[in-house]
Amino acid sequence: MDKIAVVILNWNGVKLLEQFLPSVVQFSAGATIYVADNASTDDSVNFVREKFPTIKIVQNSGNHGFAKGYNDALQHIDAEIYALVNSDIEVTENWLKPIIATFEIENQTAIIQPKILDFKNKEYFEYAGAAGGFIDKYGYPYCRGRIFETIEKDNGQYDDNCELSWASGACFFIRKQVYHELGGFDESFFAHQEEIDLCWRALNEGYIIKYNSQSTVYHVGGATLQHGNPKKTYLNFRNSLLMLVKNLPKKRMFFVIFARMILDGIAAIRFLTQGKFQHTFAILKAHFSFYCISLKYIRKRKDFQIQQYYTVKSIVYLYYVKKLTVFKEIFNRIQNIKN
Repeated sequence: MDKIAVVILNWNGVKLLEQFLPSVVQFSAGATIYVADNASTDDSVNFVREKFPTIKIVQNSGNHGFAKGYNDALQHIDAEIYALVNSDIEVTENWLKPIIATFEIENQTAIIQPKILDFKNKEYFEYAGAAGGFIDKYGYPYCRGRIFETIEKDNGQYDDNCELSWASGACFFIRKQVYHELGGFDESFFAHQEEIDLCWRALNEGYIIKYNSQSTVYHVGGATLQHGNPKKTYLNFRNSLLMLVKNLPKKRMFFVIFARMILDGIAAIRFLTQGKFQHTFAILKAHFSFYCISLKYIRKRKDFQIQQYYTVKSIVYLYYVKKLTVFKEIFNRIQNIKN
């Protein structure tokens, strides 16, 4: 069995592979590199075979999205640690060593995320993950270094190693044994928030999720589905509700989901006032889809859910009402309340 497998999911991304595979090959000594192809119709597979013959290729039967795409591919990959890496990631020298070292000395650490900076503006954190993720009481995700649309410059303020609520799927390290024990990503999610759901399930099983600042990667972001795409809005809102049904503590579930629906309604109205009608419709569509399949997801609930799954009650309130736009401002507020 390999120590670590770097697995890059691809669908019609030959230009991204051409741009970003060289850094992965250059700086991943000791790892076995795979391209998991979701039945691309461009020249992706031939390109990898011709230009990077040392890279192994796993060909999936169709374009099944992020979740099923990885689930299918990882059935054919044997390694102690999976490094699931987006095709629009540039890695840096020694990016693997601090991650492997953490896994070797921390047995309960199951998932790790590196520092994720913006490839287009390398002094700043990148939207999808930044310096590690958390969720609030209502399931809204936020990151150290990125809260909603506010993205921080990397001034070394998060040069530490800390526990997280979730790690970004853009560059996601997980022990093979844990991945398969948890059943992998939830394939019904297709894409978006499936990594948060998987991390929440890992926490419910007693595992630890970490951020390691000594490993750095650069992410383009939105290379496959742009941030302003209504489909992305639909998937984010629907999948977030499904994640809550699966993972919330039983006593909190009804209240939190009801409150979340109200907050989603406010978001839909906000899009409407901005003239973003497609996004309003996407939220409505997400809710109708949730109503249709929610019973199925209630059956997916496990017997045990951690009670303290959140750090702040409402990131929406703190950001939009209290105007706290930087993670450290929120952290300091929490500490003051505790004291």
